[in-house]
Amino acid sequence: MAVLSAQVNAFLEFLATQRNASPHTIAAYRNDLTRFTAFVRQERGDDSDASAVDHLLLRLYLARLSGSGNTRQGQYAKSSIGRKLAAVRAFFAWLVRSKQLEINPAELIATPKREQRLPFHLNIDQMVALVEAPPHQAGEEQGKSRDTAILELLYSSGLRVSELTNLTIGDVDRAAGMVRVLGKGSKERIVPVGAAALAALDSYLVERGTLDEAAPLFLGSRGGRINRRAVAELVTRWSKTITTFKSVSPHTLRHTFATHLLEAGADLRSIQELLGHASLSTTQKYTHVGIDRLLEVYDKAHPRAQEQKKGDD
Repeated sequence: MAVLSAQVNAFLEFLATQRNASPHTIAAYRNDLTRFTAFVRQERGDDSDASAVDHLLLRLYLARLSGSGNTRQGQYAKSSIGRKLAAVRAFFAWLVRSKQLEINPAELIATPKREQRLPFHLNIDQMVALVEAPPHQAGEEQGKSRDTAILELLYSSGLRVSELTNLTIGDVDRAAGMVRVLGKGSKERIVPVGAAALAALDSYLVERGTLDEAAPLFLGSRGGRINRRAVAELVTRWSKTITTFKSVSPHTLRHTFATHLLEAGADLRSIQELLGHASLSTTQKYTHVGIDRLLEVYDKAHPRAQEQKKGDD
């Protein structure tokens, strides 16, 4: 499908050069749109371009993704279908803006309602056990001070794994206890770093023996900048030493960071800033985890709640 594939490639080039999208974002769009172009080729023919797509074809595409009709496409979660539809919608919106199409057929398609999944997080005891899992005393396995520093920083500052891997030594102001982070959309924010994380970073940097501020903060096994996969693997590896009940990822530590702040009384607006969320609605998914604490506070603080309890005694 040379025509539609060429249009998709031009859109991806636009994202890279004009929108400064991250390689991870571009790869996700590429995967979703490649699947879509394969579907259009099957339904409309190899010489089709975007003008061959209407809202009816898009509805059929979503039906295939959801597994309707027992097709071979498989069944995706509603969240995955919503993401794939978002990629298609953005692609057609770009075609309209660039005057290659007059109408965006995806505008007529409603995004599937996502399942309400509660973000998994560790409790405080589990989190403490995790950051203390790697041996880091003199004479023990070398290199584990790096793992401790990574675990501490992920939990201390709520960083995305991509934000952590992109850090340089100079991004951490150890005197001020702050780290400069380049988040989604190349938006910079300043995030506090706790004392435990700073101490772990100091130990790791002493072991490394370099303080070049332009150097990557964390190195991989081959001496270059550590990558996302290596961080995910080390988090999973050490989490298996403390629990077997659920897989723990770097994003789990981000959820844990936000949850513990909320439970300690932090307001959502502050947590939004710390996490680098563009919208407060993204942060609101954490409100459920504080409901037990809210009920506890209510029972202790609300006069009518206290009177009710006295009446029950």
